[in-house]
Amino acid sequence: MPKYVVEREIPGAGDLKPEDLQGISQKSCGVLQEMGPQIQWVQSYVTDNKIYCIYIAPDEAAVREHAEKGGFPANSVSEIRTVIDPTTAE
Repeated sequence: MPKYVVEREIPGAGDLKPEDLQGISQKSCGVLQEMGPQIQWVQSYVTDNKIYCIYIAPDEAAVREHAEKGGFPANSVSEIRTVIDPTTAE
């Protein structure tokens, strides 16, 4: 199943309190449960003004549906074609 990276522009994201992040996470998980097992949230990276989320989903439409149902921005959704890391150099 394909993986996607979602870029969410959220001004002040890096200043969100743990309870705010917990609430966002709970909302996301609730929508995912509603949508069924075909879409999974892997993890997210919070920066100053953006959140980058990794999803496993059948297609981009499912990722965008999750964002819409959850009320989350999805400024960019890109399929991950391959992953590289330091071991790629070996």
